[in-house]
Amino acid sequence: MKQSPFIYGNTVCSHSFTNREIEIKKLFDNLTGGINTMIISPRRWGKSSLVEKAVFEINKKEKTYKTLIIDLFSVSSEEEFLETFAREIIKASSTKWQDWLKSGKDFFKNLMPQIKIGIDPATDFSISFDWKELKIHSQEILNLPETIAQKKGIKIIICLDEFQNLSSFPDFENFEKKMRAVWQRQKMVTYCLYGSKRHMMTEIFNNPSKPFYRFGDLLMLPKIKEAKWVEFLCKSFKETGKSIKESDALLVTQLMRNHSWYVQQLAHYTWNLTQKIATKKEIEMALIELINANSPLYQKEIESLPSTQLNFLKAVVSGEKHFTSTSVMNKYKLGTPRNVSKNKITLVNNDLIQEIDHLFEFVDPAFELWFRKQFFHQSYLNI
Repeated sequence: MKQSPFIYGNTVCSHSFTNREIEIKKLFDNLTGGINTMIISPRRWGKSSLVEKAVFEINKKEKTYKTLIIDLFSVSSEEEFLETFAREIIKASSTKWQDWLKSGKDFFKNLMPQIKIGIDPATDFSISFDWKELKIHSQEILNLPETIAQKKGIKIIICLDEFQNLSSFPDFENFEKKMRAVWQRQKMVTYCLYGSKRHMMTEIFNNPSKPFYRFGDLLMLPKIKEAKWVEFLCKSFKETGKSIKESDALLVTQLMRNHSWYVQQLAHYTWNLTQKIATKKEIEMALIELINANSPLYQKEIESLPSTQLNFLKAVVSGEKHFTSTSVMNKYKLGTPRNVSKNKITLVNNDLIQEIDHLFEFVDPAFELWFRKQFFHQSYLNI
């Protein structure tokens, strides 16, 4: 049995990756050209897949570069970040574990690293420091990639996913200044910083009062265009011995509002239900399956909202634009203008809604369909 060509939940592999030619080229040119790049977009729009694709192309074409991707999702302290940063830099810049040991001794002046290597060095390699010394000499870790790059005559590209998680550190404001001060002086190292909390990333990189303002090129990732999705869906069905009409592929795309994660997910469910030719029947069954799978999460989300925020979502779904007008506030029971402003910020910060082209919409298109069914009794397809 052939495997579904549609992938969601993980970064997609090359054959499941669609479009983004412009963004891939821009990111490739930036990173190989020494231009730090920050990527901002709503969650699940394909930032991580984009970075992995660009890094794959760099590794294939540019042999003088060493690249690494560090996921900061589970990093919870400055100490853990610095140790993770040092470990991954050392591993990426050398191919043999013997070199890792040597690097741990050769590239530090003030710090004494404790290095442990297990049976499988690739998965069981750790480095630690005395926290008091690390706190004093953290700049030595932050400048480690530049030190290694200069001594080895190489260039290093460092991609930090979920970068906004560092803002939860107790002394992040000072650490943020320290990172910027060290990294902006490096000549042999280029950074790509990105994450899934758009409002937090925007605050870090687009606020003139913040240290990382104008640290590099700010890439605002757009949605993949409908035509590209239709082409990708039709091609993927065909390559696996099935088919879908362009009009139905367009329906899948429009139902999920070009949202990368959900277009792939709905296409996957539709593909699974299709024997030969996908029709609206299979799409509707797939959509019901998708929404039912997520319904417990949506129900829990709604139950946690105060009434004025729930009512604000109703106004968003109804296409309202002027939330502080007397008629809208009275119709949806939004409270005072102060309540409206506060709830709008809260819902945006919690990634429930987003502003696109001066209009607010749900971040999660499947959540919006569920919401419409629950509170407005609208059909999922609504076509």
